[in-house]
Amino acid sequence: MPHLSVIVYGPNAQGRLNELLGSLESHPLAGTEVIVAAVGDWARETAEGHAPETVVVPLPEGTGDAAARAAGAAHASGRWLHFVHAKDGLPAGAPRLIAERIAELEDTGATGADGAAFDVLLLDHVTTTWRTSAAPSRDGRFLAAVGRDALTLNQGANLLRIAPLLGNRVLRADFWRAHEQLLDTDDEPRAAHAALLHADRVACLNQVAYDNRVLRPESLPPLAPEDRLALIDRYESLLPLARDRRAVHTVLYDLMVRDLVRTFAREDMPDPVAREFFRRASLAAVRWRPEGHQRPPGLEGVRHSLLEEGAYSKYRAFQAANRTRRAARKAVRTRKRQVSAKVRDHQYRRALSRPVDPNLAVFAAYWERGVSCNPAAVAAKLAELAPHIHRVWVVNKENAALLPPGTDHVVPGTRRYWETLATARYLVNNVNFPNAMVKRPDAIHLQTHHGTPLKRMGLDQMEHPAAAKGLDFAALLARIDKWDYSVSANSHSTRMWERAYPARYTSLDYGYPRNDVYYTATAADVRAARERLGIAPGRTAVLYAPTHRDYEAGFTPRLDLAALADRLGENTVLLVRAHYFYGGAASPLTGLRRSGRIIDVSTYDPVEELCLAADALVTDYSSIMFDYANLDRPIVVYADDWETYRTTRGVYFDLMAEHPGRVARTQEELTEIFLSGAWRDESAAKARAAFRRRFCEYDDGRAAERVVRRVFLGEPEEALPPVLPIEERTPAPTPEEATA
Repeated sequence: MPHLSVIVYGPNAQGRLNELLGSLESHPLAGTEVIVAAVGDWARETAEGHAPETVVVPLPEGTGDAAARAAGAAHASGRWLHFVHAKDGLPAGAPRLIAERIAELEDTGATGADGAAFDVLLLDHVTTTWRTSAAPSRDGRFLAAVGRDALTLNQGANLLRIAPLLGNRVLRADFWRAHEQLLDTDDEPRAAHAALLHADRVACLNQVAYDNRVLRPESLPPLAPEDRLALIDRYESLLPLARDRRAVHTVLYDLMVRDLVRTFAREDMPDPVAREFFRRASLAAVRWRPEGHQRPPGLEGVRHSLLEEGAYSKYRAFQAANRTRRAARKAVRTRKRQVSAKVRDHQYRRALSRPVDPNLAVFAAYWERGVSCNPAAVAAKLAELAPHIHRVWVVNKENAALLPPGTDHVVPGTRRYWETLATARYLVNNVNFPNAMVKRPDAIHLQTHHGTPLKRMGLDQMEHPAAAKGLDFAALLARIDKWDYSVSANSHSTRMWERAYPARYTSLDYGYPRNDVYYTATAADVRAARERLGIAPGRTAVLYAPTHRDYEAGFTPRLDLAALADRLGENTVLLVRAHYFYGGAASPLTGLRRSGRIIDVSTYDPVEELCLAADALVTDYSSIMFDYANLDRPIVVYADDWETYRTTRGVYFDLMAEHPGRVARTQEELTEIFLSGAWRDESAAKARAAFRRRFCEYDDGRAAERVVRRVFLGEPEEALPPVLPIEERTPAPTPEEATA
């Protein structure tokens, strides 16, 4: 009998069902069944197009959510039920997380003194809207407070404050069947709260295992007056279930008053509907107020008091006064910003009248994040070859505290920032300085870039609006007209930069300075990098570094890393440079991180150290593959969505034909590549050699020196160190060689 039944229910809203079922297929779990209660022909046809193991329960158009859930549950054979709406999503490996947590609780005998098993497992979730993706919830603190044991709702009344979704709670099948009539409602928050109120015991999974997708209200049918009044009915039906439990009653009452006040303030109701809503809300607030209940302090307490009084006119006057106060404060803030902007502009214009300082260089990288990438390598070599040139970094306020000791820096927007930009002889960046920056005739702008282009860049994005996202191409052209030099790692990049960024700059075909370390690092450097990362001797370290998708609003996990780590075994360590889904204390990889088999390196800098420490790289379309190829170590491309990426973003060459090693299109293929040894076989080495010849053309360990001598010291081209032929270069030792 399957341990867990995932019941997908509802219509194929805005085509989301296909994506949801695809994610379940990509990360199958033994002991889990998928049942689709498909409402309407579109949902049925979508569901039937997926894995044959998926059970499809066709339902007529217009079937409500409650009826769809019931139909799906009737076909379920699992001991636990997870209801997932067809519009929502599941992060990679979510069923696995749930099954493992249930098994852990059952193994430790998670029952009360009366022997009652826990009935509900609460999960953390993220929220995706039509504008944002995977925003963390605020539920983590409530889930974490419970700890690892099951408890009654009396012991954890604050669990009622968790977002009332059925998808963020998993129900024991017997519990569902015993209370199915009580949970039979299309009002999902009501059903979600009712599940907790009826449960004998509740347990928690303080990890993200659900993605709640909020559809744009304007894409849904408009609310009728009775729909707004249904909120009051919801709480009037729930509060009797909490009457004899003081802590539970208090929390539920606070939630009711909060929701009633917010709905009244935010919903644009016609006046007759608003008056009726306020009247009924006032009666409910008085009727269900717990004995001795204290109102919250401040403005919120005033709102509660006016609601309980039923003072509709006073409340409206109070709202109007608040709006006037907020508008006045906003006007003051706007005026202050305008005055500050004028002052800064005046200061900048005055600074531009001063002479250029021939010994001042400004460096910035990745939108002022800190000392990194090609600018960092150039700055380090500049300190060695021309120490008389003062180096100042542009770093945002949040990252200033992370700078190496003694780093001179300016914070964007400050007076010294604009004065430094105005008087510096050298301007170095791997992206761009602000549009307002004036390029003086005797200043030199060095554009280092931050990768080899696989995806379309610059003007080439015009044909790919999903990637351009409203990019101002006129402003882009104005920025690139300020460049004097453009650094390139290979002739492919040189041609693409000239096409994507057409201007009169000089191309420096010298290699990427950040890649020098791949030829200058020693065996001791490689060992030290692995020791800092905690990689035990003898283990194979695989760096997994996926890139961003322009067609997604945020990050979507593409691999079930826990399953991958299990399959690759104890002697393989995954260095995961990924999104927060795989980071933080609530990561689904927590147990594997503790065992040292997965190391979260999402915020580790510099990335070059990660490459030195890794025996192999797994990536998709990230430019890290071009840099890592300098090490002549195995690279595996995981391209599960190549066709979508190529179409939406646009690419300069076919990675499936010109790849740096093995290519996997599914997780199973990726796993097999490592288990079979194909990741480092002769065929992979041959592909890597061709890739290196094309894309590591100018990287030989002396790129930074060439840049500094040409740009800062003014040496002629013929006096610079020549680029060493690729067959004469010696990359840094592999981890195996370094530890031999």
